[in-house]
Parts: sequence; structure tokens; C-alpha cells
Amino acid sequence: KARFHFLWREWIRPLAVIALAVFSFRSAVADWNDVPTGSMKPTIMEGDRIFINKVAYDLKIPFTTMRVAQWSDPERGDIVVFRYPPNPSINYVKRVVGVPGDHVSYISKVLYINGKEAKQREISTKREPLVYSSVKEYSEDLAGVTHDILINRYDQSLDFKNVVVPEGYYFMMGDNRDNSLDSR
Repeated sequence: KARFHFLWREWIRPLAVIALAVFSFRSAVADWNDVPTGSMKPTIMEGDRIFINKVAYDLKIPFTTMRVAQWSDPERGDIVVFRYPPNPSINYVKRVVGVPGDHVSYISKVLYINGKEAKQREISTKREPLVYSSVKEYSEDLAGVTHDILINRYDQSLDFKNVVVPEGYYFMMGDNRDNSLDSR
């Protein structure tokens, strides 16, 4: 019995407190995620480990989705990690392209937000050659947020017109536009 009390006091209890603190921190403040797919190429590559700032928009009670305080909402151009709605055990990493109330269209590989074209400019890159020569890298201006995207000009475009983003929702897209399971 004395040995158990010694183990509890000297080892188990301190390790339990440390584990609780670490897991609470990862649950509510910051975490990391290994990126499993190339849907965010060229910005984030598969296999990359990304840091997740869980207090960027609000503070939640650890291990819950209950919000204690909120100070911001995702903005167009932000890269966010969220639970995949059909399977909440999977984390998705995508870019916010539409915020509540926006009208989003994607026509012939060009994104339009509220009727305004997100300008694209082909860029030369010193990255390793892409697997498919028809895939090109572009710089896209998403209402003042410039980032790189990949587009395969020869793949069929998944066009849609004038989708209105409902209140409380966001329209997400991968930077690898032709290889991303996203809001389209």
C-alpha cells in the first residue's frame, strides 16, 4: 500500500496533471495537423505538418465545442482547419473564398466573388516540375489576399454560378483547384 501511495504521489499524479494540461492546450489553444492530401498545393504540400491556432477566432472550453468568447470570424483568404461534415473524425484544410452573404461563381476556372473576378496571373516557378504539364501555377488575388493556386486548363471545369453563402457558413476551396474535395 505504501508503494502505491509513493507511485501515485511521485509519478502517476504529476504525469496525469501534465497530460491533462497538454491535452487541454491542444484541445483549446493550439495543435498541429499532418496534411494528408495535395488539395492545398502549392501553398501546403501533402505530408506537411501545420500549426493550428485554435484561438484565432474564439476561445472554447477544452474538449468541447462550447464557446467562451469570440473576437473574430474567418475572413476571405484565411486558411482554416475544420471537421469534414460527412465524417467529423477527418480534419480538412482549405481556404475561405466566400463568407456569409457572398455570391460565389466559378466559371471556366475563374473564381468570382460578388460578381468581381479574382484576377489570375500565370507565374513561373522554380519548384520541381509538376507531374502533368497541363497543370500551371497561378497567382490569384482574392479580394486583396494574393496566394498561389494550381489549375489544369485541360480538365473539365466544375462550373457553378451565383451560389449564395448562407449565414453561419463559409465557402471553402483548395488551392489545387482541380484536385480538391471542397464546397463545390
